[in-house]
Amino acid sequence: MELDDLPAAEFAFPGPLRDQLVAAILSGAKTSTSSLVLGYERTDEPLPEVGQRSAVVDSAGRRVAVIETTDVRAVRLGDVDLRHALDEGEGYESVAQWRAGHETFWHSAEVRAELGDPGFTVDDDTPVLLQCFRLLHTV
Repeated sequence: MELDDLPAAEFAFPGPLRDQLVAAILSGAKTSTSSLVLGYERTDEPLPEVGQRSAVVDSAGRRVAVIETTDVRAVRLGDVDLRHALDEGEGYESVAQWRAGHETFWHSAEVRAELGDPGFTVDDDTPVLLQCFRLLHTV
């Protein structure tokens, strides 16, 4: 399958955070990611599936790598485990650090605008999609 034929995997929004996440994927440090189940529901986008391949997109819109989903699970935000937090490759040393970083992102004006809810907040019961992947190819 051609790189351009794969669905895009966009991490965060274009800019410094996306650049950091893409670099972590390319280095092999990042092998998991987290997203709000609500985001998939609002856009009517299907959830990722094990075996699905995607093209990682950088801040300039270039497809720079291919990843393959190895695990997908929806959990309560309060049930995210340390292994997942560490595998995000962002330097988190605890679930509390992981959660603080993700709450900052999920409570940002950009995410709230994308969800169409300026007052959106998460709590322990918020459904979160945990996705694990492996790096198959870099461009």
